[in-house]
Amino acid sequence: MNYPHLKNIVLPWTIARGLELLHTKEIVGRKHSPIIIGWAKRLGIIAYRSDEIPWCGLFVAHVCTQAKKDITPVGNVLWARNWVKFGQKVSKAGLGDVLVFTRGRGGHVGLYIGENKTHYYVLGGNQSNEVNIVKIRKNRLIEARSPIYNNRPKSAIPYYLNGYAPITENES
Repeated sequence: MNYPHLKNIVLPWTIARGLELLHTKEIVGRKHSPIIIGWAKRLGIIAYRSDEIPWCGLFVAHVCTQAKKDITPVGNVLWARNWVKFGQKVSKAGLGDVLVFTRGRGGHVGLYIGENKTHYYVLGGNQSNEVNIVKIRKNRLIEARSPIYNNRPKSAIPYYLNGYAPITENES
C-alpha cells in the first residue's frame, strides 16, 4: 500500500472496512458482479440488478452498515448527493469522513484518505469501474460529513500526502 499514514494506527471503521474491498470490480457488459449486486440485496435495494448503475453510494452504504450495524444511511443511497444528509457536517475533512462531490448534474461520494493542495485522495466505489483510491479536485467538493462516533478515533484527522494516485474528473 502506498499510504504509509494508514499503517500502525487505529483506522476509522469506514476506512478499515473500505480497504478490505479494494479492487472489487464491476463486470462490464451483460454480466454483473455478484459481490456488488449482493451489497444491494443486503441493503434491501431489490431493484438494483446491474452494476452498470452508478454504485459509489452503494459502496459507501455497504461500508458504513457493515462496519457499524446501527448506522442509518441516507434515504436513496444510490444518489450520491443524498450523502450530504449523513452524519454531521465538518469544516475540515479527516480520515474516514464521507466526501460528496459534484459530477455533472449528479454527484460522486467516497471516503477521505488524505489530501494535497489541490486534490482529495478518495477511497471509493465505481471509480474506473472498481473500488480504488483516486484524486479528485477540491473545488468539486460539495460537503464533508463525519460519521457520528461515540469516540472519534485519533486518526480521523486531515493527512497531507504527496504520493501517486490517478486523477479523475468523471468517475464511473
